[in-house]
Amino acid sequence: MNPLLCFPAVPPPDVAAVLDRAGLAWRGMDRPESADRHEPESGWGGAVICTGEDPLGAFLLCRHLRKRENPLSPVIIVLPPQQLGELELREDLFDDLCLEPVNPTELDRRLNLALWRAGRETSREDLVRSGPLVLNVETYQAAVGGRVLDLTYMEYELLRFLASRPGKVFTRETLLSRVWGYEYYGGARTVDVHIRRLRAKIGEEHAHLIQTVRSVGYRFSTTSWAP
Repeated sequence: MNPLLCFPAVPPPDVAAVLDRAGLAWRGMDRPESADRHEPESGWGGAVICTGEDPLGAFLLCRHLRKRENPLSPVIIVLPPQQLGELELREDLFDDLCLEPVNPTELDRRLNLALWRAGRETSREDLVRSGPLVLNVETYQAAVGGRVLDLTYMEYELLRFLASRPGKVFTRETLLSRVWGYEYYGGARTVDVHIRRLRAKIGEEHAHLIQTVRSVGYRFSTTSWAP
């Protein structure tokens, strides 16, 4: 499926976590001209607009997406309860809404239903492949070099997040936000502990898959060296 457009450019961590865990590609945009300039050739797959920080900018983008020659659908807005009154006379600008604080399951279901109603392709790849690593997102199983790994839920989520974005470096704080979610108040040491356990379970032969970037964080790499 084509990537979803998200507003603002850096959406709330809980919303980003829902999209990531669902395996949906997305790109953050902060204004209508950015949305047009960076639109994929085959178009956006839909939009998730968070109004909390900038309701005026959010609804301006919604209106722009609806008034185009080919109006974008579906558009889902995420807003705090105190902004409900601002929806009057704007009902035509979105297909569904979700209130903050976001319930991950609710947002996922509403998004999936909206995509289905809009006739978008919502099937997701069952497998994530990166080098010798294979993850099944339906069964929460992982294997490396043909050997099945015995992972906890969070170990699996951390490995899937990194493996889905090979080569990209993430700070410990970003990993805490995107994998554990905004409700988690643990420290950065939590990430280090899970990385250490993952490397031990992956085995020495494949330990290079999860690389430490000194003074920054971690990245996933299918080679033993990354430029």
